[in-house]
Amino acid sequence: MVEIREVATKKEQRIFAEFPVKMYQEVPQAIPDLIEDEISNFNPKKNPAYEYCRTKQFLAYKNGECVGRIAGIISKAANDKWNTKRIRFSRVDFIDDLEVSKALFQAVENWGREEGLTELHGPIGFCDMDQEGMLVEGFEEEGMFITIYNHPYYIRHMEALGFVKDIDWVEYQVFLPKEPNQKLDQLAAAVLKKNHLKLVELKRRRDIKPFIPKVFDLLNIAYANLYGTVELTQGQIKKYYDQFILLVNPEYVKLLVDDKEQMVGFGLAMPSMNKAIKKSKGRLLPFGWYRILRAPFRKTKVLDLYLIGVLPHMMNKGLTAVLMNSMAASARKNGVEYAETGPELETNHQVQALWKHYETRQHKRRRCWIKTIA
Repeated sequence: MVEIREVATKKEQRIFAEFPVKMYQEVPQAIPDLIEDEISNFNPKKNPAYEYCRTKQFLAYKNGECVGRIAGIISKAANDKWNTKRIRFSRVDFIDDLEVSKALFQAVENWGREEGLTELHGPIGFCDMDQEGMLVEGFEEEGMFITIYNHPYYIRHMEALGFVKDIDWVEYQVFLPKEPNQKLDQLAAAVLKKNHLKLVELKRRRDIKPFIPKVFDLLNIAYANLYGTVELTQGQIKKYYDQFILLVNPEYVKLLVDDKEQMVGFGLAMPSMNKAIKKSKGRLLPFGWYRILRAPFRKTKVLDLYLIGVLPHMMNKGLTAVLMNSMAASARKNGVEYAETGPELETNHQVQALWKHYETRQHKRRRCWIKTIA
């Protein structure tokens, strides 16, 4: 028999955060979350998303052993923006036992119905900066620090529990040319000249700080119409700045400004941190923090593409190609062989059109599921 316990103590919070790290410790493709960050994410005093979100976390036990976890998130901001009555599920992991997965989802469904909500969807987090999408293709491929890994049997469970596809994200490997592409260099120069733009490439980490508010303002505008997004608050912007500024390598921060010094586009990538995080097993102490802080400046063959955004009125003008071309030049100088894209909505044809200039491989797919619970 499965027992479901709502997380209520600090000890249970840690069990919740550590569960997937232990579950996937022998899976080479899985990249663990940072445990302390995950505990903070569910602390209303440390996560500004609680300004518009409410959460409940549940653990599943069988024969005295923890065998699964799930979080429910009610985002008032998302429901108001998209005119929905949905509850989100997030951080879902379970052993291959339908009784366990059914009990976990039932706990979130029950809460949703109590709140008058009619649909359950996910995995999706507090906001678009959070991990989202259940892996449905590419289980043999190494994950990324910013994505979810899960076993293939999850798909069978989701279908058995009545979930259907709502939308998919796809991911690509982008192989970088060993020599500069003259055609792309000329195209980038022509785009900048035609649109009276300047490419800003930063040299030092401290040079990034003045641009951060502009980057997040642009992010809120550029991503406004993407699936499930809500506008980041000033508190969230500060949280993400504090969380990631020490990990940013300025070589891979690319900005586009117009003749009035207004930002119209940006791109952010990082050398892969997978090895450092796996070696630290998701823990910052005693030496994890040192490995992780050094990772963005180590030589690596893999570059992780995190964010790229352009103001709506500047779309379809070649700006993303300019940003990617500059990223590729920096990567090539540092011996990078290929880039891993983050999840891209399968309907985001503008971003996918960018890869026509490169040799690519679409190697992973992840899904947001939905189920009626009314």
